[in-house]
Amino acid sequence: QVQVVESGGGLVQAGGSLRLSCAASGSIFGINAMAWYRQGPGNKRELVARITDDGRTNYADSVKGRCTISRDNAKNTAYLQMNSLKPADTAVYYCLARVLIRGMSSFDDYWGQGTQVTVSS
Repeated sequence: QVQVVESGGGLVQAGGSLRLSCAASGSIFGINAMAWYRQGPGNKRELVARITDDGRTNYADSVKGRCTISRDNAKNTAYLQMNSLKPADTAVYYCLARVLIRGMSSFDDYWGQGTQVTVSS
């Protein structure tokens, strides 16, 4: 089985910074990509940032220039450094790991439970 656990959320003031972590564990052969999504109240879940196994990244326009996604492949962990936070960034942030299970031939997506980020004005 695969577990995905996020951490690092909290309450910050506008303009502040936060670093989220996402750790995947289990019978993992490889992780093709990891991504951060978020869902605010009344909103649909949206992609924030994504990083592939070879380091390619992409970001939502709303966070581009303020957020940086990175990963430690040896630890199956991804990070999201968020700077210049705005109240609009308030949401539950979810981590997605696209995982190749040992002995399998295809990738599956696994979600974490989410971590709350609240930005006060």
